[in-house]
Amino acid sequence: MRVRVLVFGVLKEMLPEEDSLELPEGATAGTVLQHFEVSTQTESPLWSAIAIAVNREYVGPAHPLAEGDEVALLPPVSGGSPVVALVREPIPTEKIAASLRQGEDGAVVVFDGIVRNNTRGRRTLYLIYEAYEEMALAQMGTLAHEARTKFGVRDVALIHRLGQLAIGETSVLIVVASAHRAAAFDACRWLIDTLKKTVPIWKKEHFEDGAVWADGEPFPAEIVKGA
Repeated sequence: MRVRVLVFGVLKEMLPEEDSLELPEGATAGTVLQHFEVSTQTESPLWSAIAIAVNREYVGPAHPLAEGDEVALLPPVSGGSPVVALVREPIPTEKIAASLRQGEDGAVVVFDGIVRNNTRGRRTLYLIYEAYEEMALAQMGTLAHEARTKFGVRDVALIHRLGQLAIGETSVLIVVASAHRAAAFDACRWLIDTLKKTVPIWKKEHFEDGAVWADGEPFPAEIVKGA
């Protein structure tokens, strides 16, 4: 099968110009990264910090590829636009956190929201998240930019999972990189609290004895009243 390959930043100088790759059946996202690591014969700590996106969604290296997929190799970002995404694959927490870290950072704070196995004494089997996706992405982007301005942090990643999630999987990931720990902690707490109140994402909890939509936090008054 043939996939389209995109590279950015410093990878454009490190890797040969190949806008597509012919891969064997059963190839994964990690196969693409391994191809370039072997072909360049370059040992660099950068390889472990590269994030992979397939069809514009973050994926792990085990993600299976299909004919015509677009595979993007993403080096650590350099303080441009915040990383904001809705994804349906497992969120690679460590890789995303590593991709944000820069030499000028004195702290990287990570909030890794995971699916727990019970709610108020009822055993949870799995969760399903859905969103008004276009609006949710826009709102998440606004929050990420506002956090950078409000708290003076250098960079932010804000990623939420959609679809069915098993116990122990990450549902929402927030990473804040900053010169100072206090600002990073404050921004991270503000982001998760505000996301829960304003971003249109809903959770349905499936238990052994039934399923219910989770009670959400009330919208701020200015949203409900249109103020």
